[in-house]
Amino acid sequence: MIPFNKPFLIGSELKYIEDAVLSGKISGNGIFTQKCQAFFEKEYGFKKALLTTSCTDALEMCAILANIKEGDEVIVPSYTFVSTAIAFIRQGAKVIFADSYEDNPNIDANKIEALITSKTKAIVPVHYAGIACDMDKIMQLAEKYNLVVIEDAAQAIDSFYKGKPLGSIGHMAAFSFHETKNIIAGEGGMLAINDSKYCERAEIIWEKGTNRSRFFRGEVDKYGWVDTGSSFLPSEIIAAFLWAQIENLQKIQTKRKELWEYYYEKLNSLKDELNIQLPALPEYATNNGHIFFIVFSNIEDRTNAIKRLKNNGVLAVFHYISLHSSPYYNDKYSGAPLPNTDKFTDCLLRLPMFYELSFSQIDTIVESLKVK
Repeated sequence: MIPFNKPFLIGSELKYIEDAVLSGKISGNGIFTQKCQAFFEKEYGFKKALLTTSCTDALEMCAILANIKEGDEVIVPSYTFVSTAIAFIRQGAKVIFADSYEDNPNIDANKIEALITSKTKAIVPVHYAGIACDMDKIMQLAEKYNLVVIEDAAQAIDSFYKGKPLGSIGHMAAFSFHETKNIIAGEGGMLAINDSKYCERAEIIWEKGTNRSRFFRGEVDKYGWVDTGSSFLPSEIIAAFLWAQIENLQKIQTKRKELWEYYYEKLNSLKDELNIQLPALPEYATNNGHIFFIVFSNIEDRTNAIKRLKNNGVLAVFHYISLHSSPYYNDKYSGAPLPNTDKFTDCLLRLPMFYELSFSQIDTIVESLKVK
C-alpha cells in the first residue's frame, strides 16, 4: 500500500530529544524552543515567533490578541479546517463564511468586501496547500476598514507571496507542525507576530497570563498573573524534535517540490483524458510542495477514482467538508450559497505526498487514476 502520508525522520530527532532530557529542563521555553523561534524570526522576518502545542492553539492566541469578543464578526473561508473558525467562535464571535475561487480553494479576495459590516473585526485567509491568497487585496481591505488580518499558514511553511514569506504579511499568523506537514513535531504549531504592538501581550498569553518570560530574562523581580492566557507553549521534547527538522528544511523542501513538479508533469498530459483540474498557481504565489490535489467534475468521478486507487494499493483522500454545511454549523448558517466551496468539498482529491515517496510510486498512482 502506498500511504497518503508517512512522517519523515531526519535521524537526529532522538539525539536532540536526549539532549533536551539531559539538560534538566524539558517543560518548555528552553534551549531548543529558543533556537526554533530564533530561526523563524531570522529566516522569515517575523517580529516574534512563539512555538505552541498546535496550530489550533496559535489561532486561539490570535483570537485573544485581536480582542475578539461576543458580537464581533470574523471573515473566514468555508473551505478550511474547523480550527480556523472555532478559535474565534470560542471567543463569542460570529464567523462569516466566504467562498473560494472557482479554480482555487483559497478565499476569493474579490468577494470579501461585500461581507464586511460594522461588526467585522478580522479576516482570516487560509493559504491552502501552501499556495498564497491574494494578500495585497486583503491587506488593502484591512487598512480601509481597520481590520486585523490573521494568516492561517498551517500548510504554508517556506512558501511566498510576491517574494514575501507567507505568515509575514498579516498582523499575525499561525503555523502547524503536525505530522502531515512539511516539517513536523508530531503535534506542534507556532504563532508569528508581525505587528510589534502584539508582541509583549502574546508572550504573556503564551505563559498562562503571567509575565513569567520577563522574570526569566531578569526584567522584573517576580512574576504574577497579569492577563488572560493558557498553557500554550510546548515541551522541550517537541521543540527538540522540531529543531532536527528545521536544520534540514531546505533538503525537505527541495525533494517535496520535485515530487510536486513530477506529479504535475505526469498529470498535465492526462488532465483531459481524466477530466480533472490541476492546482492553479497564481503568478504571485509559489509552491511549497505540501499537497498535490486534483479536482474532478463531480463527486461520483472522485468516488470511483478513490476506489480505483485503493484497488491498486494507493490511499488517496478528500479534504474539508464545507464548514457552513457541517453538522455543527448548518442550522446556524444564513448566508448566500458558496458553490465553489461546495465543489471542492465534493470534487477535490489529495494524492499521496511525503518525503520518501518515489517517482516510480507516482507513476503507479497516475496509472491507477486511468479508467481501464
